[in-house]
Amino acid sequence: MSDIESHRTGQDTSDTPGTARSQTIRRGGGDAGTRGRTTIADGVVEKITGMAARDVAGVHAMGSGMSRTFGAVRDRVPGGTRSGVTRGVKAEVGEKQTALDLEIVVEYGVSISDVARDVRENVVAAVERMTGLEVVEVNIAVSDVKLPDEEDEEPEPRIK
Repeated sequence: MSDIESHRTGQDTSDTPGTARSQTIRRGGGDAGTRGRTTIADGVVEKITGMAARDVAGVHAMGSGMSRTFGAVRDRVPGGTRSGVTRGVKAEVGEKQTALDLEIVVEYGVSISDVARDVRENVVAAVERMTGLEVVEVNIAVSDVKLPDEEDEEPEPRIK
């Protein structure tokens, strides 16, 4: 029996002929969960970030007024490329780390610094828990404040 065959069968052929003793068969090295590589697309991190940011009280919307307007039109067009949840979110994803840029609209009367802190905490917790990536920074740009008497800017549909 060859060395490869004895390794596969678990038999030790170094003993006297005709005697076989069992061995622990180990295939590969280390933990099976660490074999191979996992890549996470920017869009996946952007969706997680968008959902986590929207969950924070005081966040009215994501993206600037113009990006929301164009996004609403784009979302209605077949083949629109970005979903509404990623509007106002940009992620740069590396092998082990990610950096995030968010553009938000806050409700009038809330503390912007408190909302920004809460968004950062919620986003970092969600992204790190779901992806295992280290979030190195979360940059937040507050592009507008939603006043109580303002209506949401939704463009009229082009097709009825």
